[in-house]
Amino acid sequence: MPKANGQASAPAVDDRLFLQSVARAIDVLEAFAQSPKPKSLGEIAAAAGVNKSAAQRIGLTLLSRGYLERADSGGLMLGRKLLDRSFDYLRSNPLIERALPVLTDLRKQAGERTDLSLFDRTTIIYATRLQSKRETFYATLAGRRIPTFTSSGGRACLALLPDPEVDEILERSERRPMTPKSITEPAKVWAKIREARRDGYACSVEESLIGEIAVGAAISDSRRRPLGAIHIAGSLSEWSVEDFRRRFAPLASEAARALSG
Repeated sequence: MPKANGQASAPAVDDRLFLQSVARAIDVLEAFAQSPKPKSLGEIAAAAGVNKSAAQRIGLTLLSRGYLERADSGGLMLGRKLLDRSFDYLRSNPLIERALPVLTDLRKQAGERTDLSLFDRTTIIYATRLQSKRETFYATLAGRRIPTFTSSGGRACLALLPDPEVDEILERSERRPMTPKSITEPAKVWAKIREARRDGYACSVEESLIGEIAVGAAISDSRRRPLGAIHIAGSLSEWSVEDFRRRFAPLASEAARALSG
Protein backbone atom coordinates (compact mmCIF):
# COMPACT_ATOMS: atom_id res chain seq x y z
CA MET A 1 0.00 0.00 0.00
CA PRO A 2 1.10 3.61 -0.46
CA LYS A 3 3.01 5.10 2.41
CA ALA A 4 1.91 8.42 3.87
CA ASN A 5 4.36 11.24 3.31
CA GLY A 6 2.47 14.02 5.08
CA GLN A 7 2.38 16.16 1.96
CA ALA A 8 -0.58 15.34 -0.22
CA SER A 9 -3.84 13.47 0.20
CA ALA A 10 -3.58 10.45 -2.10
CA PRO A 11 -6.72 8.47 -2.97
CA ALA A 12 -7.03 4.92 -1.73
CA VAL A 13 -6.04 2.25 -4.25
CA ASP A 14 -7.14 -1.38 -4.37
CA ASP A 15 -4.20 -3.54 -3.22
CA ARG A 16 -4.63 -5.73 -6.29
CA LEU A 17 -3.95 -2.74 -8.56
CA PHE A 18 -1.06 -1.29 -6.59
CA LEU A 19 2.39 -1.69 -8.19
CA GLN A 20 5.06 -1.80 -5.52
CA SER A 21 7.86 -1.28 -8.06
CA VAL A 22 6.35 2.01 -9.22
CA ALA A 23 5.85 3.12 -5.62
CA ARG A 24 9.50 2.39 -4.83
CA ALA A 25 10.66 4.44 -7.81
CA ILE A 26 8.58 7.37 -6.56
CA ASP A 27 9.98 6.83 -3.05
CA VAL A 28 13.48 7.20 -4.51
CA LEU A 29 12.56 10.52 -6.12
CA GLU A 30 10.91 11.68 -2.90
CA ALA A 31 14.07 10.79 -0.98
CA PHE A 32 15.42 14.14 -2.20
CA ALA A 33 12.51 16.15 -0.75
CA GLN A 34 13.99 17.03 2.64
CA SER A 35 17.53 17.53 1.35
CA PRO A 36 17.89 17.93 -2.44
CA LYS A 37 21.69 17.69 -2.41
CA PRO A 38 23.42 14.82 -4.32
CA LYS A 39 23.16 11.46 -2.57
CA SER A 40 25.03 8.18 -2.63
CA LEU A 41 23.11 4.97 -3.24
CA GLY A 42 23.35 4.21 0.47
CA GLU A 43 21.84 7.58 1.37
CA ILE A 44 19.07 7.09 -1.20
CA ALA A 45 18.31 3.62 0.18
CA ALA A 46 18.08 4.93 3.74
CA ALA A 47 15.93 7.91 2.82
CA ALA A 48 13.59 5.92 0.55
CA GLY A 49 13.26 2.94 2.87
CA VAL A 50 14.54 0.41 0.31
CA ASN A 51 17.58 -1.84 0.30
CA LYS A 52 20.76 -0.77 -1.47
CA SER A 53 20.26 -3.22 -4.34
CA ALA A 54 16.81 -1.80 -5.08
CA ALA A 55 18.16 1.75 -4.78
CA GLN A 56 20.86 0.92 -7.34
CA ARG A 57 18.42 -0.61 -9.86
CA ILE A 58 15.86 2.14 -9.48
CA GLY A 59 18.47 4.89 -9.40
CA LEU A 60 20.18 3.75 -12.58
CA THR A 61 16.83 3.34 -14.35
CA LEU A 62 15.83 6.89 -13.44
CA LEU A 63 19.31 8.06 -14.45
CA SER A 64 18.87 6.49 -17.89
CA ARG A 65 15.54 8.34 -18.35
CA GLY A 66 16.87 11.71 -17.17
CA TYR A 67 14.89 11.92 -13.94
CA LEU A 68 18.14 11.62 -11.99
CA GLU A 69 21.53 12.96 -13.05
CA ARG A 70 25.11 12.19 -12.06
CA ALA A 71 26.57 14.86 -9.79
CA ASP A 72 30.19 16.03 -10.02
CA SER A 73 30.73 14.36 -6.64
CA GLY A 74 29.74 11.01 -8.14
CA GLY A 75 26.38 10.79 -6.36
CA LEU A 76 22.95 11.11 -7.89
CA MET A 77 20.85 14.27 -7.97
CA LEU A 78 17.42 15.21 -9.29
CA GLY A 79 17.34 15.52 -13.07
CA ARG A 80 16.14 18.30 -15.35
CA LYS A 81 13.59 15.94 -16.89
CA LEU A 82 11.45 16.53 -13.80
CA LEU A 83 10.94 20.13 -14.95
CA ASP A 84 9.31 18.78 -18.11
CA ARG A 85 6.65 17.04 -16.05
CA SER A 86 6.14 20.17 -13.93
CA PHE A 87 5.65 22.15 -17.13
CA ASP A 88 3.15 19.57 -18.37
CA TYR A 89 1.12 19.88 -15.18
CA LEU A 90 1.17 23.68 -15.11
CA ARG A 91 -0.06 23.99 -18.68
CA SER A 92 -2.74 21.31 -18.20
CA ASN A 93 -4.41 22.95 -15.20
CA PRO A 94 -7.17 25.30 -16.42
CA LEU A 95 -7.21 27.30 -13.17
CA ILE A 96 -3.53 28.19 -13.56
CA GLU A 97 -4.13 29.26 -17.16
CA ARG A 98 -7.06 31.49 -16.15
CA ALA A 99 -5.26 32.86 -13.11
CA LEU A 100 -2.07 34.10 -14.75
CA PRO A 101 -3.50 37.31 -16.31
CA VAL A 102 -5.40 38.02 -13.08
CA LEU A 103 -2.21 37.57 -11.03
CA THR A 104 -0.23 39.76 -13.43
CA ASP A 105 -2.73 42.60 -13.09
CA LEU A 106 -2.86 42.09 -9.33
CA ARG A 107 0.93 42.27 -9.09
CA LYS A 108 0.88 45.61 -10.95
CA GLN A 109 -1.82 46.97 -8.65
CA ALA A 110 -0.32 45.71 -5.41
CA GLY A 111 3.40 46.14 -6.00
CA GLU A 112 3.89 43.16 -3.70
CA ARG A 113 4.37 39.43 -4.27
CA THR A 114 1.25 37.71 -5.58
CA ASP A 115 0.79 33.95 -5.50
CA LEU A 116 -1.65 31.31 -6.66
CA SER A 117 -1.81 28.24 -4.45
CA LEU A 118 -3.70 24.98 -5.00
CA PHE A 119 -5.62 23.39 -2.14
CA ASP A 120 -4.44 19.85 -1.34
CA ARG A 121 -6.24 19.23 1.95
CA THR A 122 -3.48 19.10 4.59
CA THR A 123 -1.17 21.28 2.48
CA ILE A 124 -1.31 23.98 -0.14
CA ILE A 125 1.15 24.05 -3.02
CA TYR A 126 2.22 27.24 -4.76
CA ALA A 127 1.62 26.98 -8.50
CA THR A 128 2.49 30.54 -9.60
CA ARG A 129 4.53 33.18 -7.75
CA LEU A 130 5.12 36.70 -9.04
CA GLN A 131 7.81 38.17 -6.85
CA SER A 132 8.31 41.65 -5.50
CA LYS A 133 11.49 43.69 -5.14
CA ARG A 134 12.82 41.70 -2.19
CA GLU A 135 12.36 38.00 -1.67
CA THR A 136 14.18 35.02 -0.27
CA PHE A 137 15.11 32.46 -2.93
CA TYR A 138 12.69 29.70 -1.99
CA ALA A 139 9.81 32.17 -1.53
CA THR A 140 9.82 32.78 -5.29
CA LEU A 141 9.69 29.13 -6.38
CA ALA A 142 6.58 27.37 -7.61
CA GLY A 143 6.07 23.91 -6.15
CA ARG A 144 6.66 24.80 -2.52
CA ARG A 145 4.23 23.17 -0.09
CA ILE A 146 3.28 24.51 3.31
CA PRO A 147 0.69 23.29 5.82
CA THR A 148 -2.82 24.49 5.06
CA PHE A 149 -3.54 25.47 8.64
CA THR A 150 -0.63 27.96 8.83
CA SER A 151 -1.17 29.67 5.46
CA SER A 152 -3.43 32.65 4.84
CA GLY A 153 -4.78 31.08 1.65
CA GLY A 154 -5.02 27.67 3.29
CA ARG A 155 -7.14 29.03 6.13
CA ALA A 156 -9.35 30.83 3.63
CA CYS A 157 -9.87 27.47 1.90
CA LEU A 158 -10.65 25.72 5.19
CA ALA A 159 -13.20 28.42 5.96
CA LEU A 160 -15.33 27.16 3.05
CA LEU A 161 -15.53 23.60 4.38
CA PRO A 162 -17.98 22.08 6.87
CA ASP A 163 -16.71 21.87 10.46
CA PRO A 164 -16.28 18.03 10.51
CA GLU A 165 -14.16 18.19 7.37
CA VAL A 166 -11.97 20.93 8.85
CA ASP A 167 -11.54 18.85 12.02
CA GLU A 168 -10.50 15.84 9.94
CA ILE A 169 -7.91 17.87 8.02
CA LEU A 170 -6.47 19.40 11.20
CA GLU A 171 -6.33 15.96 12.81
CA ARG A 172 -4.24 14.61 9.91
CA SER A 173 -2.01 17.68 9.67
CA GLU A 174 1.54 17.70 11.00
CA ARG A 175 1.16 20.71 13.24
CA ARG A 176 4.83 21.59 13.48
CA PRO A 177 5.67 25.29 13.60
CA MET A 178 7.45 26.76 10.59
CA THR A 179 8.57 29.78 12.61
CA PRO A 180 8.36 30.74 16.31
CA LYS A 181 5.23 32.74 15.36
CA SER A 182 3.35 29.81 13.78
CA ILE A 183 -0.04 29.07 15.30
CA THR A 184 -0.40 25.32 15.76
CA GLU A 185 -2.89 24.76 18.59
CA PRO A 186 -6.19 23.54 17.08
CA ALA A 187 -8.32 25.97 19.11
CA LYS A 188 -6.26 28.95 17.93
CA VAL A 189 -6.25 27.70 14.34
CA TRP A 190 -10.03 27.37 14.54
CA ALA A 191 -10.25 30.97 15.74
CA LYS A 192 -8.36 32.05 12.61
CA ILE A 193 -10.66 29.97 10.39
CA ARG A 194 -13.75 31.53 11.96
CA GLU A 195 -12.17 34.94 11.42
CA ALA A 196 -11.73 34.06 7.74
CA ARG A 197 -15.37 33.01 7.50
CA ARG A 198 -16.39 36.35 8.96
CA ASP A 199 -14.07 38.52 6.85
CA GLY A 200 -13.99 36.58 3.58
CA TYR A 201 -10.19 36.36 3.66
CA ALA A 202 -7.44 35.19 6.03
CA CYS A 203 -4.26 36.80 7.31
CA SER A 204 -0.98 35.20 8.40
CA VAL A 205 1.72 37.19 10.20
CA GLU A 206 5.25 35.71 10.29
CA GLU A 207 3.88 32.17 10.43
CA SER A 208 5.76 30.77 7.42
CA LEU A 209 8.51 33.40 7.09
CA ILE A 210 9.77 35.84 9.72
CA GLY A 211 9.09 39.45 8.73
CA GLU A 212 6.36 38.54 6.24
CA ILE A 213 2.65 39.29 6.32
CA ALA A 214 0.22 37.73 3.85
CA VAL A 215 -3.47 37.87 3.10
CA GLY A 216 -5.24 35.11 1.23
CA ALA A 217 -8.67 34.66 -0.36
CA ALA A 218 -10.08 31.32 -1.48
CA ILE A 219 -10.96 30.39 -5.05
CA SER A 220 -13.97 28.09 -5.13
CA ASP A 221 -15.78 25.95 -7.68
CA SER A 222 -19.49 26.14 -8.52
CA ARG A 223 -20.33 24.14 -5.37
CA ARG A 224 -18.34 26.55 -3.17
CA ARG A 225 -15.63 23.93 -2.65
CA PRO A 226 -12.09 25.34 -2.38
CA LEU A 227 -9.78 24.94 -5.37
CA GLY A 228 -6.94 27.20 -4.24
CA ALA A 229 -6.24 30.74 -3.15
CA ILE A 230 -4.84 34.10 -4.14
CA HIS A 231 -2.15 35.42 -1.79
CA ILE A 232 -0.57 38.85 -1.47
CA ALA A 233 2.56 38.99 0.70
CA GLY A 234 4.61 41.92 1.97
CA SER A 235 7.17 42.95 4.55
CA LEU A 236 6.43 44.08 8.11
CA SER A 237 9.34 46.50 7.74
CA GLU A 238 7.18 48.45 5.29
CA TRP A 239 3.64 47.80 6.48
CA SER A 240 1.72 47.59 9.73
CA VAL A 241 -0.63 44.62 9.99
CA GLU A 242 -3.68 46.87 9.95
CA ASP A 243 -2.56 48.93 6.94
CA PHE A 244 -1.59 45.83 4.96
CA ARG A 245 -4.93 44.15 5.57
CA ARG A 246 -6.85 47.30 4.73
CA ARG A 247 -4.92 47.85 1.49
CA PHE A 248 -4.61 44.33 0.11
CA ALA A 249 -7.44 42.16 1.46
CA PRO A 250 -9.98 43.74 -0.94
CA LEU A 251 -7.63 43.21 -3.89
CA ALA A 252 -7.02 39.54 -3.04
CA SER A 253 -10.74 38.95 -2.48
CA GLU A 254 -11.68 40.57 -5.78
CA ALA A 255 -9.13 38.49 -7.69
CA ALA A 256 -10.34 35.28 -6.03
CA ARG A 257 -13.96 36.08 -6.89
CA ALA A 258 -12.98 36.65 -10.51
CA LEU A 259 -11.54 33.12 -10.65
CA SER A 260 -14.27 31.34 -8.66
CA GLY A 261 -17.23 29.40 -9.96
